[in-house]
Amino acid sequence: MGRTSVRAAAVVTLAALFTGTATASFGAAPEEVKTPIPIDAPSGRYIVMLKDAPLATYEGGQSGIQRTKPDKGKQLDAHSANSQKYVAHLKNEQQAVAADAGVTPAVTYQVTLNGFSADLDSAQVAKLQSDKNVLGVYPDEVRHPTAAVPSTEFLGLGSGDAGTGGVWDAVGGVAEAGKGVVVGVVDTGIAPENPLFAGDKIKGKRGEAPYNKGDHIVFQKSDGTEFRARRVAAEDQGWTKDLYNTKLIGAQYFADGAAAAGFDFSYDFLSPRDGDGHGSHTASTAAGNFGVPASVEGIGFGEVSGVAPAAKIASYKACYVGPDDLVTTDDICALSDLLAAIDKSVEDGVDVINYSIGGGSAKTVLQPEDVSFFNAAAAGVFVAVSAGNDGPGATTADHASPWYTTVAASTIPTYEGTVQLPNGFQAAGASVTVPFGQTMTGPVVYSADVAKAGAAPNEAALCFLGTLDPAKVAGKIVVCDRGTNARVEKSQEVEAAGGTGMILVNVTPGSLDNDFHSVPTVHIDAQYRAALLDYVRKTAGATATLVGDNVTGKETPTPQVAGFSSRGPMLADGADVIKPDVSAPGVAILAATHNGPTEAPTFGFKSGTSMSSPQVAGLGALYLGERPLATPAEIKSALMTTAYNTVNADGSESTDPFAQGAGHVDPTKYFDPGLLYLNGAEDWASYLEGALGEDVFDGVEPSDPSDLNLASIGVGTFPGPQTVTRTVTATQAGTFTASASVPGMNVTVEPSTLTFGAAGESKSFTVSFTKADAAVEKWTTGFLTWKSGDTEVRSPIAVFPVTAAAPADVEGSGAEGSIDVEITPGLTGDLPLNVAGLASNDVLIDGTETTGAEDDGYTYELVEVTAGTELARFALDSADDSGSDLDLTVYRVVSPTDLRYYENWQSASSSADESVQLIAPTPGYYLIEAHVYSYTQPFTWEATSALVTPGGVGSLTATPNPLPVTEATPTEYQLSWSGLEAGSYLGVVRYGDSQVRTVVSVDVP
Repeated sequence: MGRTSVRAAAVVTLAALFTGTATASFGAAPEEVKTPIPIDAPSGRYIVMLKDAPLATYEGGQSGIQRTKPDKGKQLDAHSANSQKYVAHLKNEQQAVAADAGVTPAVTYQVTLNGFSADLDSAQVAKLQSDKNVLGVYPDEVRHPTAAVPSTEFLGLGSGDAGTGGVWDAVGGVAEAGKGVVVGVVDTGIAPENPLFAGDKIKGKRGEAPYNKGDHIVFQKSDGTEFRARRVAAEDQGWTKDLYNTKLIGAQYFADGAAAAGFDFSYDFLSPRDGDGHGSHTASTAAGNFGVPASVEGIGFGEVSGVAPAAKIASYKACYVGPDDLVTTDDICALSDLLAAIDKSVEDGVDVINYSIGGGSAKTVLQPEDVSFFNAAAAGVFVAVSAGNDGPGATTADHASPWYTTVAASTIPTYEGTVQLPNGFQAAGASVTVPFGQTMTGPVVYSADVAKAGAAPNEAALCFLGTLDPAKVAGKIVVCDRGTNARVEKSQEVEAAGGTGMILVNVTPGSLDNDFHSVPTVHIDAQYRAALLDYVRKTAGATATLVGDNVTGKETPTPQVAGFSSRGPMLADGADVIKPDVSAPGVAILAATHNGPTEAPTFGFKSGTSMSSPQVAGLGALYLGERPLATPAEIKSALMTTAYNTVNADGSESTDPFAQGAGHVDPTKYFDPGLLYLNGAEDWASYLEGALGEDVFDGVEPSDPSDLNLASIGVGTFPGPQTVTRTVTATQAGTFTASASVPGMNVTVEPSTLTFGAAGESKSFTVSFTKADAAVEKWTTGFLTWKSGDTEVRSPIAVFPVTAAAPADVEGSGAEGSIDVEITPGLTGDLPLNVAGLASNDVLIDGTETTGAEDDGYTYELVEVTAGTELARFALDSADDSGSDLDLTVYRVVSPTDLRYYENWQSASSSADESVQLIAPTPGYYLIEAHVYSYTQPFTWEATSALVTPGGVGSLTATPNPLPVTEATPTEYQLSWSGLEAGSYLGVVRYGDSQVRTVVSVDVP
């Protein structure tokens, strides 16, 4: 296509590179952008992130302001005079950047992020994006809450009226469990009247208890630092300052982003009060008071407790509930509000953050909240996050970063009922609406077979409102499929049509939920569906019996990873970090829910990784109550290495690390794990440079991501022998002996014994892998275990063998020539070499700049990429690099006439030569944006593209092909070409059916 010159606004992107302090500010371009944004960026709310370090990780360097990053084992003191001086400096910096772009910040961040949110128009987006002080400009996005015996008893914390016989006893009783620790909960708010949050009135006298100081609540924590949070009032929204107490010492709300998005707050409270129940549930699960009687719909279910009942709670509301028609909901968690809540919680001085919020399968380890949590963890805050509820498929998990703990959801023993059929069929499931010990028998029908005239059969199968025929349903038990509409809506429709009971059956494996249905109901899993429907639909006069207990004679195995719980592996910036990290109770959890200011407190059962994450947040608080100076990495390691395997539905052990992580948490062991895998901000920075392949930090050397000192070992690309290194710190004296096993792999630990004379000593070891009979292009998983007496320290291992280890690129020159390429194959046999190219670098834009200028604007060119393209490279090249600075951005757009984009990539260093290379790009149209950022004298430049497809010019040939290979034995083949004209060319060699490629560059003078 012809050249089109456009001097227009820049598109919002993330900075690919920048230089900053070694452990603080950072950024990278995500491969996918979820919300397409027009080339002329739309007006709306954006988050602007600056490059300088936030308070939590500032290393010093600003005149007159000392370092604020806390020392190892210490927490951030955001209230010191020096900290406030740096905060003021950041605010001034933010105001200057905003003023230069004609922007008024709505909310500013200084603690875990350096930036602000603001309403921007297209020109302001462009201005800020081109500002070298700006790391990135992000569109504000929406996140979502990731929605028997008590779980605390199942975890071994304690039981009975006094909570005895478990971990609580070991820490001095429930009055000491988490004492001196503050749990911050970023969620939908809190119901202050619930007895799980009850406390004494706060007084104005300084002492051990929280006290009022002006408009703030102050609490002296066990680590010697201070929690200080502002009291807010919104009396017309159900919140007054007297709702705070010695348990609930913080409650604030953040709604600027939701308001900017036009959210209707009439369905919620514009205050810290919870209008949904999700936030109260998570807060009470983590740190609710001990021994609170709980009833639901008038039925008593005994007493419930938080995991750390002596800990304090601070609620940070950033999510709001909208209208709910029982089919869809219109709720919102604006990203800018979430960031403000995280930032404020760390500033206030929380010790733990629970974040049961998700945005779907993680595409990067550097989402804005990941950046914020990096700095929060660097400041000493333990962060627990939910893995997501998009399971059981692979690569569905959210929250991929290694500096927080990502939690899967598992089952605990719960209230059960049984479905019985006359043919001997029995299935136990969840039930709280069939009275305990009682039975009911009646005719049974499948909902799809009793649809009302005109109703869609698929909607009737799901028991949508108004879809069942009363003439066919009256007096019958109805089988309803789970899915789409709310579970309680299904029983509502059964009752409306005259049905007497319901069997709710999962269509795919999923949670079994204790909902309060309109008719007696038993909820059973998908494994029973075929046999159930086979009887119901084929048997004349079919009947069923619902029993208010599990009478099958088979105990339901627990803990099972819930079907809804999202799975790894994480494909975000490589796959060398195993996620989730651990699993915890997350199915049918009973805890506080919401109520209005004049209403009685309520309780409810909820399921989701939202419910498992606060279990781990509470365990973090419990640990810090005993060891106030423990780092987030210490807590995470202790949880992981003492975890045990979950089970499958048949009771057999499940060892899948991408479902359970290291396993199910076991707080009866985590106070003395034996060995700790410790890591911190410097390690995370080195990991990021290696994972991203970018020079992200000043003074930081990249490391192999597999070498990050985690309590798990992941090798996301294994072409041949590899050795990883770990360092462990002892919590007890003794000699530990290693054992390791990964099916299909030979694993060697060196040294295989480690002897520690005392707690606190550290030693390093290596784990070496070679392939035995493991299949390529398929994960194989196992464990490394260190044992000393009765102490076992276990780490999950996951390795992904690939077809070949090959150079990422090779170079040649001349119109005719050849290159010898050495590879190390991961298999034995004949390896096909799939050759594509050569493709010439074609000039898209021939640019000439005649007068020196600052920010001389943008030039665009559209390129079509066809199916089968192995590689696309777009580049900018200046004839004279001195004093000139070009930036390149590539967008995959909707069409030549619709320039909204799906993905974007940027190369924006301080030089004039930039390039973006895409492997196996998605077919479609790509917009190439050349930004002449600055130059001091006239110069010429070019924008080029090379699209590598099979065929091409120069007769690129690989010999021999196929290549005879022996696993793990290096071998060579030759690439040759001829007949090229002057210019530069690209080709690709792909190895067999794998995704491993070598890029070939040839220059002809």
